[in-house]
Amino acid sequence: MIGPFAFDARSAQGLVSSSRLELGNLASHTYLCRILHMATNLAIDDELIEEARRVGGQKTKKATVTEALNEYIQRRKQQRVVALFGKIDLDPKYDYKAQRRRR
Repeated sequence: MIGPFAFDARSAQGLVSSSRLELGNLASHTYLCRILHMATNLAIDDELIEEARRVGGQKTKKATVTEALNEYIQRRKQQRVVALFGKIDLDPKYDYKAQRRRR
């Protein structure tokens, strides 16, 4: 048993011998694929998601939710950075433009 999923090593042996994968790598790959492609059922207000789809210019609900989650994550990361303003001491001698110059 790997995580919440069962893995049958006998059914994968043909794949392992033909593709030269180690059984551990195949088990990890199988486990991750099941996690990353797991269907999720959510009860989302139809009017809300339709408005978000229309405003965002997306063609599908999935694309709308994916973009909304990406924007949510980005905004939260930005808020963490903004919270650090004034809390980090900067070296006044540091020349940030020197990092941009090509050598």
